[in-house]
Amino acid sequence: MEKLINNAPFALVLVFLVIGFVLLIKGADFFVEGSSSVAKRLHVPSIIIGLTIVAMGTSLPETAVSVSASITGNNELAVSNVVGSNIFNLMVVIGVCAMIATVEVARETIRRDIPLSLICAGLLLLLGTMGLGDPANMTLGHFDGVIFIGLFAGYIFYMIRIALKANKEGKKVEIEGGSNEEIKLISVPLSIVFIVGGAAAIAFGGDLTVDAASRIASDLGMTQTLIGLTIVSIGTSLPELVTSIVAARKNEVDMALGNAIGSNVFNILMVLGIASAISPISIITENIIDLCVLIAFTVCVWIFAGSKKKIGRVEGFCMVALYAAYAVYIIIR
Repeated sequence: MEKLINNAPFALVLVFLVIGFVLLIKGADFFVEGSSSVAKRLHVPSIIIGLTIVAMGTSLPETAVSVSASITGNNELAVSNVVGSNIFNLMVVIGVCAMIATVEVARETIRRDIPLSLICAGLLLLLGTMGLGDPANMTLGHFDGVIFIGLFAGYIFYMIRIALKANKEGKKVEIEGGSNEEIKLISVPLSIVFIVGGAAAIAFGGDLTVDAASRIASDLGMTQTLIGLTIVSIGTSLPELVTSIVAARKNEVDMALGNAIGSNVFNILMVLGIASAISPISIITENIIDLCVLIAFTVCVWIFAGSKKKIGRVEGFCMVALYAAYAVYIIIR
């Protein structure tokens, strides 16, 4: 596929990139739907399905892109895709929501989720610069990936315990998986087709996106980091933006910030954990700067969220404006 893309006209490469995004997004949807149905038939509680299969499904496009980029040696794209998606989720998805309807912030988001997101970003910065377990510095190696995956497993276990405890006490538990009725039950053969077909679409879409993005970067004189921070990260985050805008118009944005922060934790621990465990990822100076920006933006949102327990139109506008300023910076640097 790489040879075909490298020899194709530029306009066709853009088409390939769009096809890659569609395969990633729809493949993730089918994979999640098939897996959730099978889990439901096995009597797995909806809370656990929501906190595992459905929640991880939102990060599958980023996982496919970063793993494909890492395997093919496009290391700058592997890291910038995750960091760019996290910044876009935080500043644009939440910012646009807040401009449409006030985003109420749960106490757990301020006290637990945002600090955890900061810790994950800080850990990525630390491990990326230290090269822990690897002979070379500025590298996320196999050992670092194992650390991230271990922390991710612990995070999932912790969230499940909290959710099950709250459910047992009769408290309302908000999860991405929704209620029993919202998880569709489909036939077992169709579930298998969805799982296998979805996984194949994700794998192929990841390769296609990485190859097309690399060709576009080469033709336009862009760095892998820049195209990962912009085109690729925005493309894989568009479903979250569209979903959040629809929810905001219906004034149903209660979970918006919590979901964005949770997605950011998944992206670092799961996506980069899997990618670096498979193939070491080199960290460059631009990645360090972008991680510092991510940490600064997260602190900014933490202040906005903690001051009034909500994010309003003014804060939302400031968040989008900060992202626009950052986008200009990465383009001209």
